[in-house]
Amino acid sequence: MNIEKQRLQEDREWKKHWKKWGPYLTERQWGTVREDYSPNGAAWDNVTHEEARSKAYRWGEEGIGGISDFKQKLCIAWAFWNGKDPMIKERLFGLTGPQGNHGEDVKELYYYLDSTPTHSYMKMLYKYPQNEFPYKQLLEENRRRTKNDPEFEILDTGIFDDDAYFDIFIEYAKNDIEDIAAFATIHNRGKEDAEIWVMPTIWFRKVWFTGHEPFLPKLSKWDDKVIKAYSPKSGNYFFTFDGNPEFKFCDNETNREKLYHIPNEKKYLKDAINDYVVHKYSHHLNPDDYGTKMAAIYKITIPAGQSHVVKFRMTHQIIGDCLTPCEDILIQRKKEADEFYGEIQERVKDEDMRNIQRQAFAGMMWGKQFYYYDVERWLEGDPGRYSPPKERKKGRNHQWRHLHNYDIISMPDKWEYPWYAAWDLAFHCIPIARIDPDFAKNQLVLLLNDWYMHPNGQIPAYEWNFSDVNPPVHAYAVLRVYQIDKKMNGGKGDQAFLERCFHKLMINFTWWVNQKDSDGKNIFEGGFLGLDNISVIDRSHAHHYSGKLEQADATSWMAMFSLNMLRISLDLCEFNKNYQYTAGKFLEHFLYIAGAMNNISGESISLWNDEENFFFDLFHLPGKEPQVMKVKSIVGIIPLFAVESIRVDMFDSLPDFKKRMEFFLKEKPKLAALVSSWIKPGFEKRRLFSLLRGHRMKSILNKMLDPEEFLSDFGIRSLSKYHEKHPYSLRINGDVMTVKYTPGESDSLMFGGNSNWRGPIWFPINHLIIESLRKFDYYYGGEFSIEYPTGSGNFLTMDLIAKELSLRCIKIFLKDENGQRPVYGKHKKMQEDPHFKDYILFYEYFHGDNGAGLGASHQTGWTGLVAEMIHKYYKPKKEYEENAEAIFRI
Repeated sequence: MNIEKQRLQEDREWKKHWKKWGPYLTERQWGTVREDYSPNGAAWDNVTHEEARSKAYRWGEEGIGGISDFKQKLCIAWAFWNGKDPMIKERLFGLTGPQGNHGEDVKELYYYLDSTPTHSYMKMLYKYPQNEFPYKQLLEENRRRTKNDPEFEILDTGIFDDDAYFDIFIEYAKNDIEDIAAFATIHNRGKEDAEIWVMPTIWFRKVWFTGHEPFLPKLSKWDDKVIKAYSPKSGNYFFTFDGNPEFKFCDNETNREKLYHIPNEKKYLKDAINDYVVHKYSHHLNPDDYGTKMAAIYKITIPAGQSHVVKFRMTHQIIGDCLTPCEDILIQRKKEADEFYGEIQERVKDEDMRNIQRQAFAGMMWGKQFYYYDVERWLEGDPGRYSPPKERKKGRNHQWRHLHNYDIISMPDKWEYPWYAAWDLAFHCIPIARIDPDFAKNQLVLLLNDWYMHPNGQIPAYEWNFSDVNPPVHAYAVLRVYQIDKKMNGGKGDQAFLERCFHKLMINFTWWVNQKDSDGKNIFEGGFLGLDNISVIDRSHAHHYSGKLEQADATSWMAMFSLNMLRISLDLCEFNKNYQYTAGKFLEHFLYIAGAMNNISGESISLWNDEENFFFDLFHLPGKEPQVMKVKSIVGIIPLFAVESIRVDMFDSLPDFKKRMEFFLKEKPKLAALVSSWIKPGFEKRRLFSLLRGHRMKSILNKMLDPEEFLSDFGIRSLSKYHEKHPYSLRINGDVMTVKYTPGESDSLMFGGNSNWRGPIWFPINHLIIESLRKFDYYYGGEFSIEYPTGSGNFLTMDLIAKELSLRCIKIFLKDENGQRPVYGKHKKMQEDPHFKDYILFYEYFHGDNGAGLGASHQTGWTGLVAEMIHKYYKPKKEYEENAEAIFRI
């Protein structure tokens, strides 16, 4: 067992809390719902980037390359100043939702390069211009651009063209759980000597005014090289700094006079270090060298092409010469990280793929964030403080008073989406399970806890609206993580995890049935379902058009949910045969959903369209025939996901479940006939449960694998390219709405226009397509082939098509024959510059035709699924599971 695995085991067994410190600061706390105390819910305007340096936050902290303890009481991050900017660089800059022509967007260059699961070693890179940062240019040019124009990025400003910038590599190495060496290695990439101010910064999150912790913590100068951080609960930490920095102290307190034009309550303020460095103004610094925030200020001149290292070490006790061993600690932790990932990547032979996969894992580890949100306290206000506006008590999230989040959570993107999203997190856990199954399981359990899940059974969606509806993929993630963990654990499954999740998922399933099948017809609505502008209308507000939407995707997601719960029930029968009765329950749900999709309420109305051989949503207007919304999108492909291939010996020992199956076969043959072959045994005596019989499956795959429709060189598009020349229009109550193939950024204002499902490639959907094809292949045993690509005359098995689709997705990041990575499009510097070309950004989604990265630039969350695709790509074709329970080649 390598050293990092030993640390993970010690952490799991509560012997040593190796994860106590980690990258738990967010990249953006300003502009979040948690910090919004406006009467109208205008979170972007309530705390802005300009105000952030002067505002003490209530619910969390932000910083560049920052770390904190797991309760975020004590925070560490890095700040920089090039001598020209109007402010020090202590937080990443980006545009708000209203400012960006495609919604909110970070306008910085930074990369997460490495991290072990315990954060014993971490590395990131921040690129900081030597000339004045183009804040104004980025704001004005993006304000000028329309939805039809691309985003204006920092590289487009030309600020990096002459290489006048610093590459700042930030690294952390743990000598022990609370003994951490920190480094910033600053490279001057320019042609001239350049000055930079480097400021490692330490502060306490402001908890002393909430009534929870009345004792004031304290940072103070110990000597010329050492700072002491003291709090009554955690005791002393000592920070020893290399060289001869200038220590400056203030308090983590709001500058009320600057922001609100009212007298300050405190004398020493949060923005004092900024004002001292930039304006030489020291009035708000504490001359007695103590406070709740401090910075060690280094003013450095770095020759052209040279580098300089700033380092410090955090310990619990004063150690004599504690800085000399730091390099050795760093070297050893890097070696152990290489050993850990060396085992994970043992079969990955391509060096470029290894680099991509490791950076994907790094992004997922850096993507952890301390997330604190007590909705009732947020609505009511803190004791002894001013009360929030009365409007909020009936506004955003007021129906979630029970929700109390105070945990380390995997985030989609710590700048653009610095809050958890339920269906994003489900996908995060799959690649995370490869390197830290305990954390993956913990995350899935977290959202099912009583203080997260609503008493009615709904899983919270995301902080802008916890009541929004995400696709019900949590059961799928629970099942996959269980299977991955079981395989890694020598065939021993975590019964406690699976059982705990199953019982809460039962409640969530009931919520879906009661709330999203309003007519009791087994046809589901759901609305938004995380797909933003996928439809011609905003599906969350179909009632605005006096209509009702019956959704092919919502109904298919529920069929998939039913099969996931069926499969979990069968897995739990290994420990308790009583779960065969819940298996029967979910079999029944699945069959009735399949029946309803084909004949809604017995009215011969179907979500399947025989003319197009595809699934579509139906829109009902009072007194009119249902309108088939013939948008060829992934909505019509999602029925493919409702598939399970199960070996018959799994239920040979379950007589009551078999009896229930036989009942449906005998008494409800029409329902049984709808489901792809669960009667005829397949490879290794498998039974196939699927929404799609042969003809429908082939018809959907025919479109999905057609380059003129869904198949791109870089995966499956979210909308058929057919709509490029044939836009779909719908007239409702005199309004005409149109959907056309839009392979890049959104041209729609729907959901703020900051994401697009009308053409680009999305990794979670591609992942589920690939998994579904493999499930079909397990049933057919490699004996069923289909044309790939459509019209080519070439026929491949489902397994090989899955592998080919994986490679298309992976190719987004891989160098092509010309050394170009499609993800970076026409950005010459990112494609060719040796200081750019091998650093990977994992974007939110990708151009449907050329694979260029779009949307949030650090959404390693679900785009981190590329790590799983690489892992599966190197699995031998015929490597089946040895145990009968598992259905995947894990």
